[in-house]
Amino acid sequence: MNILILGATGRVGSQIVTYALYDRHQVTVLVRTPEKIQINDNNLSIIQGNVLNKEDIVRAMHGMDAVISALNTDGTTTLTESMPLIIEAMEREGIQRMITIGTAGILQSRSAPNSLRYQSSESKRKSVRAAKEHHNVYDMLKQSTLEWTIVCPTYLPDGVRKGNYRVERDFLPEGGVEISVADTAEFTYSQIKASDYIKSRVGIAY
Repeated sequence: MNILILGATGRVGSQIVTYALYDRHQVTVLVRTPEKIQINDNNLSIIQGNVLNKEDIVRAMHGMDAVISALNTDGTTTLTESMPLIIEAMEREGIQRMITIGTAGILQSRSAPNSLRYQSSESKRKSVRAAKEHHNVYDMLKQSTLEWTIVCPTYLPDGVRKGNYRVERDFLPEGGVEISVADTAEFTYSQIKASDYIKSRVGIAY
């Protein structure tokens, strides 16, 4: 399978690259700084570019079967500015499958069923800026023709891969407080071969 991974130099994205290469997929990454990719693999293609540049996105999409986005907010609006370009390029290229990393803040609240977690007392974060960015992306994906899945981890320590965690459609598993970067990357990558959560958010926690 030809897979485009965005956000490949980040904590989660870099581990998704490792999983995909281990399974011998053809992996393409679009990165601003190629030197940050410390992997030598014949199945890895590195394109230097920016997710905010439409031409770079279109170039990276060519011939892909699926896209995984591990782009994060990082105090910027990169997420909401890049997603329309990504969706447009995918639809034009005929690529259906998109898996993206969100945040537990955009899952449904259990205490206030008509609200998302970041809009309710369930969220302990003082700032909702990142959650609003992810909420915008969620709205964009819902309006697209793509077969999308948004993986929504809660607190993300580095940690080791346990391979044992709970997932739930649209909600954070009850009592879940954290999930490691490694397990989040593994589950996100596994959705390439799964169709359980098409057009859904999925909460993940221990």
